[in-house]
Amino acid sequence: MVAVTGAAAGLGRALVERLAERADLGGLLGIDLSPGRVDGVVWRTCDVRDPLLATRLSGATTVVHLATSYDVTLPAATRRALNVRGTAQVLEAAREIGARRVVLCTSADVYGVKPDNPVPLRDSAELGGAPDDTTLAGDHVEVERLASHAVRTGMPVTVLRPATLVGLTSAYDGQVLRQLSAPRLLAVRGVEPLWQLCHADDLVAALELAVLGEVVGGVGVACDGAIPQVLVEQLVGRRRLELPAAVAFSTAERLHRAGVTASSPRELDHLLGPLVLECDQLLEAGWKPTWTNEEALLNHVAARAGDSSRGAAVTAAGATVALLGTAAMVRRRRRRHL
Repeated sequence: MVAVTGAAAGLGRALVERLAERADLGGLLGIDLSPGRVDGVVWRTCDVRDPLLATRLSGATTVVHLATSYDVTLPAATRRALNVRGTAQVLEAAREIGARRVVLCTSADVYGVKPDNPVPLRDSAELGGAPDDTTLAGDHVEVERLASHAVRTGMPVTVLRPATLVGLTSAYDGQVLRQLSAPRLLAVRGVEPLWQLCHADDLVAALELAVLGEVVGGVGVACDGAIPQVLVEQLVGRRRLELPAAVAFSTAERLHRAGVTASSPRELDHLLGPLVLECDQLLEAGWKPTWTNEEALLNHVAARAGDSSRGAAVTAAGATVALLGTAAMVRRRRRRHL
């Protein structure tokens, strides 16, 4: 029997709808704060941080944990309590019921951005993401640590690591995508940012393979290859603001300290080097992405057009662009009046 946490909405809902079409799972449990409506799913209500979670997971041999938050607009402490403490509780409950497999989902950010990252990066590459209790990437680094400990102590855990997610609600929009609401896209001088996306359709297909045991360990999930930011700018109709790295990061740090943005300056790390996944395990298992980066990006932009539900979070990149762009405009106006 397969149990999916966070099954009533978002990524969890998409997965249980797909799994409900199978007849070879021995049953399907949906775990959430309130039941959803999907035929073929037995619903049990529970907060994954509840010490009694094991009783709600009773009978499951595979546990897929998707009751996590990717919402960068949430207070960091609130999001981390769900992502980290909730994952720890799920792993403990899975061990208590004797589950044979746990499937988790983090992000490509756990590999860390380094100027010398190979392109593409194999699943087995060393995890170099920095611990940080203020960012979503930091949550995922800690979840990976919990997963590694569980594996060392005898619990089989598969972790899927998607690139920037698209195809879901705005609550899944990461800092990279939220830059698109700014008038310009930030870039560090001398480095051409590479954008790699992961559509939810392809992630759900990868999760299904993980449930079936077709992929194990750490698994990258993404569209094939990557597109340079210069092409992103053309596709979405944005120009860039290109700055020396020291200026970009020092400005973001000052804005963070002044409380202009809650976003950590570390969210600009993606500008410093490539992070492009190869997805070698999935490809060997017969999985192929059904979306290209260009298609996924344009689909995302169209879906967000006029979306009034989208949060107005100020990203580190967006705030830096706004401040330095305004300063440049003021300087130009002053020169005209001299």
